[in-house]
Amino acid sequence: MTSPSSEDLISLFKSAGLPQSKAAEATKNAKGAAILRDLVLSYNLVSAGLSEKQAVLVSALSLQLGKAQNIGGEERAYIVNAILEEKLKSVDQVNVAVKYFETHAAPVDENDFSTTCGVGFAVTAAQLEEHVKQYMDANNTSTWSHLGVVIGGVKNIPALRWANPLDIKNAVERVFIEKFGPKEGAKPKPKKETTSPADASDTSKLPVSEYDPAQSAKARRIVFEEGFLGSLHKPGDNPQIHPHLREQHLAATGGHVYTRFPPEPNGYLHIGHCKAIFVNFGYAAHHGGNCYLRFDDTNPEKEEGQYFDSIIEVIHWLGFEPWKITYSSDYFDQLYTLAEDLIKRDKAYVCHCSQEQIKADRGEKVSSPKACLHRSRPVEESLTEFRRMRDGHYRQKQAFLRMKQDLSDGNPQMWDLPAYRVLDAPHHRTGSKWKIYPTYDFTHCLVDSFENISHSLCTTEFIASRQSYEWLCDALEVYKPRQSEYGRLNIQGTINSKRKLLQLVEEKYVSGWDDPRLYTVIALRRRGVPPEAILNFVSSLGVSTAASNIQIVRFEQSVRQYLEGSVPRLLMVLRPLKVTIENLPEDYVLMIEKPLHPKVPELGTSVVPFTRTIYIDADDFRLEDSKDYFRLAPGKTVGLFQAPHPITCTSYVKDAGTSQVTEVICRLEDRDARKPKAFIQWVAEHAPSGSPVRVDETRLFYPLFKSDNPLAAVPDFRADINSKSMEVVRGAMVEIGFWPLARESMRKALEESRSRIEKMRSPAVTSERLVGKECIRFQGLRVAYFALDKDARVGMLDQPSTSAGVTQGDYLVLNRIVSLKEDAGKGAS
Repeated sequence: MTSPSSEDLISLFKSAGLPQSKAAEATKNAKGAAILRDLVLSYNLVSAGLSEKQAVLVSALSLQLGKAQNIGGEERAYIVNAILEEKLKSVDQVNVAVKYFETHAAPVDENDFSTTCGVGFAVTAAQLEEHVKQYMDANNTSTWSHLGVVIGGVKNIPALRWANPLDIKNAVERVFIEKFGPKEGAKPKPKKETTSPADASDTSKLPVSEYDPAQSAKARRIVFEEGFLGSLHKPGDNPQIHPHLREQHLAATGGHVYTRFPPEPNGYLHIGHCKAIFVNFGYAAHHGGNCYLRFDDTNPEKEEGQYFDSIIEVIHWLGFEPWKITYSSDYFDQLYTLAEDLIKRDKAYVCHCSQEQIKADRGEKVSSPKACLHRSRPVEESLTEFRRMRDGHYRQKQAFLRMKQDLSDGNPQMWDLPAYRVLDAPHHRTGSKWKIYPTYDFTHCLVDSFENISHSLCTTEFIASRQSYEWLCDALEVYKPRQSEYGRLNIQGTINSKRKLLQLVEEKYVSGWDDPRLYTVIALRRRGVPPEAILNFVSSLGVSTAASNIQIVRFEQSVRQYLEGSVPRLLMVLRPLKVTIENLPEDYVLMIEKPLHPKVPELGTSVVPFTRTIYIDADDFRLEDSKDYFRLAPGKTVGLFQAPHPITCTSYVKDAGTSQVTEVICRLEDRDARKPKAFIQWVAEHAPSGSPVRVDETRLFYPLFKSDNPLAAVPDFRADINSKSMEVVRGAMVEIGFWPLARESMRKALEESRSRIEKMRSPAVTSERLVGKECIRFQGLRVAYFALDKDARVGMLDQPSTSAGVTQGDYLVLNRIVSLKEDAGKGAS
């Protein structure tokens, strides 16, 4: 067998999770590259779904193994598994693990290994700070000039051998600030004040840049014109085994870009699929081409009608329209004919081995496969056996059609992959016609060929499959599309596995597939995340061969940025506290017109009452005053957003049983009052206008999992579930501008969707399915961004003739889309 080229090695290493630069670097050390290749193939790391960090650790392991002595296969396997299970999380730990096995042979003493290599090491910020204080006391540290010495000294404390160096540095700095105050040399130069203290309470001053449609459109163009997508081949430039295949392809497509989005209809789409939708539909649209929605429906045991409908709906909701909706099952007859053709060319054979034997023959966990004992059976015999499979003479797992590929190749995807298997299950479209069904590896490339796909775009876990993809097209002498692979999108702290999501649903950890704490698209939609916000987020990440492993906070910040400049702002108090303005008469009412957004006048205005009785948020009042507290307290004056005058607290009322403040008595400062240092939100009590709007449930969502990697939890991901991931607040109040906003939001959304549907070639969904209650979105001033939940009952939305306002039987439920700024761990258990 010839040695693999550097290009082949780089491709293999990238498929295992290394970025381009690291993959190229790994090939420079010949011994290390050979070991790394062996690790990738022996432990099937291409399909293991390694993160970039894990792939880098495996690469570091290969270099250490090249220098080490007496490291056997069992010891190697132990280290690789420790990396996969995220027990070893740093290069330092991997290096120590290799040294450990130079002197310790299997079987492994797990406790000894864990202690030596820092497995499971954990230290809290408080514990770190205690170590810092003890070190400083022992060494008489007295000034900021000792900072570097203390950081170095604490790092060398044996108990902190495995502590994160950045955590140590931060802990030392916190203790220094606590003991010596801010470091003078580190203080920034004073800036000229541009806002008053009052402005600090205004949400428009929060550090969130607003969404700019022009910039967003430009960013999307760049994604398709530069980088990975910009460097793709032109239609027709993909090599063919025969020149006439290229000519036929170009004649069929007119030289246009043809792509496809090929989901399996066995679950609901998640945030990662949004990138695939954006790439495939967006790339075709950018080049004036066409994109198929093709359902990969070759496994009838796991497919359900609800998934087909949901996928179509999601794609339209995101703003795309398939050129055609097709199914792999559309081509079952053609695929079967080509399978017989492959047998006749002596490129396929029927195998009767057990799955266990097939795995063993294919070289599971070793570097070279063994030929199946049926591989050399005559063509006519395989053809007869294949027809017997078709006609139902074999039960499941008793027979397979396998492709006769190249067992001498270093790529496991060339080791006689299955093409057909027996499956006696009715298909949702073909009924009981078929007793055999084609595999993904046989179906995908051929259907791409049938549909004249010019760019078969998929994620990097399919890099190794490209060789078998091209082999099969050439073996059958059909048009060969070009497969190109980009990095998939992952959001930390989430789970996208359909099997694990199903566990969460069935075991009642969440309310359903659309529970707003999940990252399925239907869950994000229900939470109130607009489709444009999702596409802006995806496009902002760009498209490259590197996987995108993004923190939740970055996704939420992108959503926040979109909402900042696009949704109205309403006065809202989450936890109301009654305020009585004692110097106003009982029947006093002043109607105030206020803008729904200070920077977006086209959103309009609302009119709210100001009366003797108002409500403020309980968090905006406290009994103890201080110099750094600017909101309401006894004797203190605060402003009210967009109200004519500030108020001063003169007294308060407590509940005799709980000692909780139940009412605040204030005076309206309507004469010569100085400008207050802060403004707070409020809503007024005014029955004639229906003020305030009372919210039955306000649902605040926090991360469903406690860590960034739930899959590393022991014994499984369910141990990482945050038991406080949802908080329900009852009795919040919103200004009466909510009612006309709700009506107008629904009307506008329905009008836009109907306009879109009228222009569609073949509408697959109705405007009512594209528009739900989640389109009613607003910012609660100084609270958060909210959307109406599907559980809400709102008579005026269901009955257009109903006048705006509350009706009998209404039940308002709001979902928090995102907070106004990043939560500091709130809701964690």
